[in-house]
Amino acid sequence: MKSLQSFALEFLKDFQHQYKACLCQVLTAVQGIQLQNEAVQMFQMKAFDLEQSLQEVTERYEREKQKRRALHNSLIELRGNIRVHCRIRPSLPFDHAAGHSISQDRQRNSLENVAYAIDDETVLVKCSRPGHAPINKTFQFERVYSATESQDTVFADVAPLLTSLLDGYNVCIMAYGQTGSGKTYTMLGPQLEENFAFVSEDESELGIIPRATQELFRLISEKPPGSYWVDVSVVEVYNNEVFDLLAKDSCGKVFGIKRDVVTTREGKSDVPLLTYETVANASEFLHLVIKGLQLRVRHPTLVHAHSSRSHLVVTLTITTIVSGDNFGTSWEDEQISQRLNKEVSCTYPQKTKESKSTSSSRASSPAQLEAAEKVKQVKTRLQLVDLAGSECVGMSGVTGTALRETSFINRSLSALADVLGAIAEQRSHVPYRNSKLTHLLQDSVGGDAKLLVMLCISPSQKYLTESMQSLGFGTRARQVQRGQVKKRNLTVLSKTK
Repeated sequence: MKSLQSFALEFLKDFQHQYKACLCQVLTAVQGIQLQNEAVQMFQMKAFDLEQSLQEVTERYEREKQKRRALHNSLIELRGNIRVHCRIRPSLPFDHAAGHSISQDRQRNSLENVAYAIDDETVLVKCSRPGHAPINKTFQFERVYSATESQDTVFADVAPLLTSLLDGYNVCIMAYGQTGSGKTYTMLGPQLEENFAFVSEDESELGIIPRATQELFRLISEKPPGSYWVDVSVVEVYNNEVFDLLAKDSCGKVFGIKRDVVTTREGKSDVPLLTYETVANASEFLHLVIKGLQLRVRHPTLVHAHSSRSHLVVTLTITTIVSGDNFGTSWEDEQISQRLNKEVSCTYPQKTKESKSTSSSRASSPAQLEAAEKVKQVKTRLQLVDLAGSECVGMSGVTGTALRETSFINRSLSALADVLGAIAEQRSHVPYRNSKLTHLLQDSVGGDAKLLVMLCISPSQKYLTESMQSLGFGTRARQVQRGQVKKRNLTVLSKTK
């Protein structure tokens, strides 16, 4: 019994000792967890502070980037540089279609994407040749759009130019790139191939031309009635000939008529007898553009099933009636402008409806007389250009008539590059007349227009050569300095004797 009692005491002491040891371990673990919780909370606070700091730095970076871009745009204005934007289209099904001249091994390699937008101003191209180490080349432009960026984003950077248009500056927006690189989609948007009508169910897909027209008429609607009217012409340059796509025959049917390009005494390019249609809204404009597109030459190639075989030039001429030396006019001055404009309607057509009330040919008060003497007009021009795509004959597989079209397309684009090179090098002679395209665009490329070139390239290895050529063209275009762009001069519309 004593031995049993002794064993129980020993067991109790051992249990108490283990209990105390376990309790110490639990307390130590609890203290460790508390310390860890404090450390986690401290790290969370530091992470929050870092996030706040990162957000502040990001906001500062965005503000500084906007300031830098604004300063860069101001520098472009002063130098007269050409703005160049670059858009990389997404991969499309026809990129994976095998061409007759491409082996299976090369076809597999060509599926790789090699052109990327690494930020909103830089294009990275991975260049590789058999037996050579791969080389990464970068190209800087005013704006670079990745394959995922929408039509809305592209137009947001174009819209400010339309304000400049109503401020008295000529504007030209030109899409350049290889066949199938997305030029027509960027400029016009998706089209129904049967009737060339714009797809209106999803306006987010509309291109620069319909969007620019909608924005232009929105801006005009904010001005006094009768102070602006818009005339439209649509031409194509096909096989180095200029065709008027709005011209009509004796029965009123629209068909393309060949026109000539001449140089006026003032050194400006002009197309005599070119058809101009006055439009009052964006719908009327798009109706005319669709008529012109129905006549535009297209031909299927191995690269693109609906390849455009001509350069399309849509021109909107905006006539502004102004009073005094400024572009803002009062309502009274606008009424005088409209009456004066009615008196010279045989010389200056006007889209607005005639007023039922008649007015005398002379201002009836000294104030009206002074205002009438100041009424002037200014014409500005918006040119929207969808260039035909440069082609590699071996890639496109064209023959016969299409091969001849390709030859004219490539020669006209080479002439455009030569003109830009001559302007960049400030040569005494610029070869505008080497091509009808450059002769037609003389005032926009080398004149006083604000010019935006929208480069369109494919991301695929298959079209690397063509993409590099387009990027090189854009790089050369950025180097052109034409001097500060000037406003259009005001000309007297009518003056009371």
